[in-house]
Formats: sequence, structure tokens, C-alpha cells
Amino acid sequence: MSVTFPLLIDGRWRAGARDRILAVINPATGDRIGDVALAERADLDEALAAAERGLAEWSAVSPWQRGALLKKAADLLRADAEDAARTMTLEQGKPLAEARAEVLRSADFLEWGGEEARRISGRMIQGREAAQSIQVETHPIGVVAAFTPWNFPMALAAKKFAGALGAGCSIICKPSEETPGSAIALARALLGAGVPQAAIAIVFGEPAEVSSYLIPARAVAKITFTGSIPVGKLLASAAGQVMKPVTMELGGHAPTIVCGDVDPEKAADFLARAKFANSGQICLSPTRFFVEESVRARFTARMVEHARAWRVGDGLDPQTQMGPLASERRVEAVSKLVEDARDRGAIVAAGGERLGNRGFFYAPTILTDVPDEAAILREEPFGPVAPILPFSDEEAMLAAANGLEFGLSAYVFTGDAARQKRLKDALQFGAIGINDVVSHPPDVPLGGWKESGYGTEGGIEILEPYQKVKFVSLR
Repeated sequence: MSVTFPLLIDGRWRAGARDRILAVINPATGDRIGDVALAERADLDEALAAAERGLAEWSAVSPWQRGALLKKAADLLRADAEDAARTMTLEQGKPLAEARAEVLRSADFLEWGGEEARRISGRMIQGREAAQSIQVETHPIGVVAAFTPWNFPMALAAKKFAGALGAGCSIICKPSEETPGSAIALARALLGAGVPQAAIAIVFGEPAEVSSYLIPARAVAKITFTGSIPVGKLLASAAGQVMKPVTMELGGHAPTIVCGDVDPEKAADFLARAKFANSGQICLSPTRFFVEESVRARFTARMVEHARAWRVGDGLDPQTQMGPLASERRVEAVSKLVEDARDRGAIVAAGGERLGNRGFFYAPTILTDVPDEAAILREEPFGPVAPILPFSDEEAMLAAANGLEFGLSAYVFTGDAARQKRLKDALQFGAIGINDVVSHPPDVPLGGWKESGYGTEGGIEILEPYQKVKFVSLR
């Protein structure tokens, strides 16, 4: 049954000014499941005016009460977890268990942002003269424009809502038009908890049109974006033209180093689950597998075994281990990378093909003998493809691991404590997993190095990107 996914502006769920819509597709079937309303400039003007009013209203609420309302929103979202997860699976494709976990993690972010709101404080500094003191105050930065992607359509928005609202800001969020229902469910929980209607907005539209209008808007004080490096650069450049601060969580291409002292089968068991989670559409996903020569054959054989046996299907089927890719566009992009590697001499040890003639399924894929010039070693694959790269020279391997512009996450698998430290210290990435693959719980600050981002989200620092500081000298 088809549904309409509306805009949320000033507390009203409604169509855009010109009634433009875009079809929302179930990636498991290719069927249209609804239409999303698209905003015009008139709608964005209304959202901006409301956000300014919402900023005044919400920032006047005490941090303690803001924390209580965000905790209530988290509880409402948890109560709605089953319906919200089903919506997410229908529009994004991930297995229902993964969708449910994302909803619960989104609730955790709201609660965490509320808890940190209750810890907002200033400080007093004794001046240099006896009659002087200096007061340092923390204030909400202002109206926030947030841009969020489709791969984690609720959690990546929840991070931004938690930080911005916890700090006392109002927020206009433009989620992906491919996955509108997840952001709408998040907003409903916030409104249901009592967050002022004018303090939050959800707008959909043509991405370049919306971003080019919101970023320079006088009312907007802060931009936050999660997505690819090329788009992040465009948005950061636009923000720089009007001297507005940005937070950017951008792409990754995580080197995953498997050393010769580990059990290669156990490492492969663990890494297959991490690689094929969300169909590989995770910026933190392990993507370049550097495997020491002594265990390469065994590790590869086990990864191939997993890839061939992995159950791919509709995310609503409880037997499914991996759902479809999110769109036809993603299938084409992954296919292009695999074919480029194959044409350059790589061996497709498993997968390497589209599955079925309905929906956007791509087989879990293992590549070996991948030449250095293959595009997949330079471009983020964002799909269920694992290139396995043998190494025997640690220094040369590290040069390759650090040799790209990406600096989001990296992984080391070894039981040797000295080697753990040596590799951890050498890797130029913002998040390192040692015998583990990282995710992003709310209590951890995540941020990329190099071109993988600017600033962090989460942790005790979650409010900082959405705050500004004033000092007052008292005599």
C-alpha cells in the first residue's frame, strides 16, 4: 500500500508548495512503496523562519528540561522500534534485525545528547586584578542545517538531532529522499516528547537546490553533513564562502590488516559478518584486506566459503543475512568496480555478479590478485566486495594502507601486543579496531582524519560542534 512521506515545517506535516513528489522504491523488489514530498524555496523560507522562532523558544528551555525531553523522545522511539524498523527495511533494504538495532541506537543517541545537555556549564576565572573576574559562558550556536544519507537513515540523523537539540539549537534536517520514513519516525518521537514544533524541520528536495539555499541563508549558523568526500568538499566550500562552521563525517576505505599469528578462519568468520553487514554500505566497513602471506590462503578460502554461503534476500525474511543494495545506482557502481578489477587481471573468487532480476541484489564478492591500478583500491566500494591483498613487507603494507586520502577507520588483527601498538600508532585514521571492527555508539567521539572529515560526533563532546563561547569580563 503506497504512502506519502511529507515535509515537517513548523509542526505541520504537509506537501511542498508545488506538490512535487518523488517515488520511494523498495530495493528488495523494485516496487514503489510511496512518494516523498519535495520542498520549494517557499517551503525552505517557511522552515527558516520557524527555525529562528524555534531557536528562541528551545534555547530558553533549561538544559535540565531539554535533557528530560530528549530522554522521553528516546523512550518513545524505543516503544516504536518494531514499526520504525519495518519502515527502514522496506525503504533501505537492510535485514530487519539490523534495522531494529539502528532504531535502538538512534534512541541511545537522543538519550545521550539529553544527558550531556544536563552537564552544560560555564566557568569563572579570577582576573589579573583583585577587582576583576572573567565569566565563560556556553551558548547554542544557532539554527543548524543538517544533511543525512540513506545508509543509516535514522542513526546518522539522530546523532545530529541529539547534539543540536541538546545544545539548545533548532535544526532543519534534509534526509535522503530514498529513505524518508526513518527520519520522519525520529521526528515524530521528538514532537511526541514535547520538543517545540518550530525547533525541528524535515525537508526533502533536490539535494543541490536545498543545500545551496540553506547554507548561505542568514538564519543558518552551522552546517553538519554525513556522506561522500566529494559532496562534503562542495558543502564545506559553500560554507566557507559565508564563514560558517561545519562538521563533516565523510567516506572511508578501511585497511584491515590480518597478521600471521592469528587463527585465519576465526578472523575470516568475524570479518565476513562485518564486511557484509548493511550490504557493505557502511563508511566504517572493512574494505581493503591486507593479509600476511603465511595465512593468506586459509583466510581467503574461508572468506570465499562465507561469501558463497551467505543468505541474500529480502530484509523482512528472518533467514536473510544480507539485503539488497539501496538502489540501482549502487548496483551499477559496485558492478563497475568489480568489472574494472576483473578487466585488469583480478580473480573473482566468489560472487562478482548481480543476483536475480528483481530488486537491487549483488552477490557477496571476494577478489584476489587485485592489481595496484584497480579502481577499487582507490575508490570507496560501498558494497559487499572484499579485495584480498597479500603482504610480507610490513613497511610497504603500511605505506599502501596510509596512501589514500581516506582516514576514517582501520583494523588490525594480531595477538602480538608490540605489533598492535606499532601498527596502531602508524595508521593515520580516526578510529582503530584491534581484533575488532568499530561501530559508533553514542558515548564515543567519531571523526575522520585527512579527507574523511572535520570535527567529531558523539562522546562527551557531542554538544561542542553546536555551541559557541562568550567570555564576560566583570570589574
